[in-house]
Parts: sequence; structure tokens; C-alpha cells
Amino acid sequence: MCVVPRKRLGLHLNFTVALVALVVTALDAATKIWARHELSNHAVHVGGDIWFRLQYNSGISFSINQSGAFLTTLVTVIVALVVVVVGLQAAPGAPAIGFGLLLGGGVANVLDRLAASPHEVTDFIALGSFPVFNLADISITAGFIVLIVVALRGDPLLAR
Repeated sequence: MCVVPRKRLGLHLNFTVALVALVVTALDAATKIWARHELSNHAVHVGGDIWFRLQYNSGISFSINQSGAFLTTLVTVIVALVVVVVGLQAAPGAPAIGFGLLLGGGVANVLDRLAASPHEVTDFIALGSFPVFNLADISITAGFIVLIVVALRGDPLLAR
């Protein structure tokens, strides 16, 4: 009789993704609490063209789809779930960090939107005439940049 070892499950969970996502989500929540408390009555000039100015966004990036808060919330939850499924299988190193940043930023904005009434995301970082954003938005952008660089280098994004 031929004995063949059982193949391990094909799912590889990278806990770096979860750790980075948790840190980003916690930092984003803390900065949004600070912004809602400290910036509710006035903006703060940081320097140059940088201001901390409280705004709420019912849409997605750049205030797209502001009139459809339910649709925006639904789409962001679906995207976050897809990133969770794919991201937890990330290859170690830069891909795990990229997916963690992407996931943490997405989850942070979804949680902020779901917790608020009306369902809006707290934004407070203003750079000149650029739309106001938050730490989660920075994390999402940084995560995309990391994943694009990894992909352009030809490195695998997912563990094998």
C-alpha cells in the first residue's frame, strides 16, 4: 500500500496583515476622536498649506457619490470583505504590509461611517486646495502604492 501524505490546506494566513490593519484602524479611530473633539469649533493651522479642519464626507474618495450614503456604505463593506479574504493570504514582507495598510484604512473608514449618524466619514487633514482626508485615506493610498511597486517588481503578492 502506498502512503501519501495529506496536502495541507491551501489557505495561508499572514498575521502581519492583521496586525498592520489593527494598528492602522486603532490609530485612525484615535485621530478621528481627537479631530471631532478638538476641531469642532475651529481649524488649526499646522504650517504652510497644511491645516487640520474638520469635515464629514458622506461619499467616497474626493466626495464622490455624496447623495448615496447607503450604496457607498454597502460597496465599501463589500470591498473591505474582498480585501480581507485576499489580504490574509498575502506573501510575507512588503505584500503583507501593503495589504495590511489597505485593509486597515478600509476597515477604519467603514467603522467610522457605520458608527456615525448620518453615515459619514470624519476627515480633517487639509493640504491647500486638495480634498480633506484622514489617516485611513493615507493608509489606503500607501497600501496601493506598496502593492503596485511589489507587482511591478514581479514579486508575488500572495503566498503559494
